[in-house]
This record gives sequence, structure tokens and C-alpha cells, in this order.
Amino acid sequence: MIVGAFLAALGQIGDRRFLRVLVLGTLLAAALLVALSAGVALALDALLAGSLDLPFLGPVSWAGDLFSWAAFALMLVLSVFLMVPVASLFGALFLDSVAEAVEDRHYPGLAPAPRLPVADLVIDAVNFLGVLIAVNALALLLYALVGPFAPLLFWAVNGYLLGREYFQMVAMRRIGRVAARALRRRHAGRIWLAGILMAAPLSLPLVGLVIPVLGVATFTHLFHRLASRAGA
Repeated sequence: MIVGAFLAALGQIGDRRFLRVLVLGTLLAAALLVALSAGVALALDALLAGSLDLPFLGPVSWAGDLFSWAAFALMLVLSVFLMVPVASLFGALFLDSVAEAVEDRHYPGLAPAPRLPVADLVIDAVNFLGVLIAVNALALLLYALVGPFAPLLFWAVNGYLLGREYFQMVAMRRIGRVAARALRRRHAGRIWLAGILMAAPLSLPLVGLVIPVLGVATFTHLFHRLASRAGA
């Protein structure tokens, strides 16, 4: 079911409306990542510039290049962690557009979903973003302890968080907050696995840019398949 939902989402990339949202979401996510990474690089430059004036030797000429490469490497590492909150933010931003494109093509008999209040979406997104950042900050302390298993821990933690958030947002459009929470809890294991499928590509800085849109599409399929089984 999970793989089928993901493949169905991938199969719609060629859809004009879906592709438009995918490209826009990818460009905006990339722009945000570049801005955040550039801020880190500028902060490093401001902190470290002029700190390599060595006694008797004066300024070291290769310091700028060294810090440039160090900042670039740090940006690549940070982009992995930054993609998780970016995926959450842009998933919420394009929720209705992506879900509607999926439903129009694959579930044409459905009545239009009521629009979620913008205030509710903002509150949910901000609350979840806070949890996401706090949990990942704590997980950073554990990555060094688990060594080569750090990627697995990253996928497990963020797979749970993203799966929970994406499914909740998609389900709320159709069945409301309370019923969405109940359905999510009833299928928590399957939703977690689907979240891991979304979290794993976030480890790759460029590939992860398409996950916000593909994630919403995948969980739209997953929701309808689970809801049909439950008779929701």
C-alpha cells in the first residue's frame, strides 16, 4: 500500500497542474535553503575574518579559501537537517493544491474538500515546527553515540514526525481534526513507515527538494486507501 501510494504520486509528475506546483515548491524550498545556508556562511565569515593574523607572519592568505570550503561543507551538512523543517513548511503551504490535483485525477467522484482555515494551518505548522526542531536538536546528541547508525536514527525520528504531520494535514481536509487523529493512531505503524520513505531522501540535499510535494501526494493516496478500508 505504501509503495503503491508513492508510485502513484511519482506517476503524476507529468500532470501539468501537479508539475507546476512541484516546480514552484522545489524552487521556493531551494531558495530558502540557499538563504539559510548563506546566512550561516556570512556568520562564519564575520566571526572568523581576521582571526588568522599570525605573530611574525601576519595574515594568512589562504584563510579565505579555507573558510569558503569549510562553509560550503558545513552548508551541505546543514542542508540535510534544514530540509526537514523546510519539507514540513512547504508541505503545509502546498497542501490543498497538491491534494486537489491528486484527487481530481485518481478520485474524481469526491466532493470538493472544504478549505481549512488559514489560522488553523498556521498554528498547526508553527507548533509542529517547534516540536520538529526540538526533537532534532535532542537527536543531534545521539547521532555521535550511534556512529554509523546515525542515518537510521535520522530516518526513524523524522519519518515518525513527518508521517504524523503529513497524514494529519491530509486527513483533516476530509474528515476533520478529531477523526483524522483517530485514523492516524489506528494506522500509526504504517504511517511511520511511509514517513520514513519520505525522510530518507531528505538525507540527499538536492533530491530532498521534491519531497514536500511528493509527500503530500503520497499521503493523499494513503489516506484515501486507509479511509476506504475503515469506511470513513
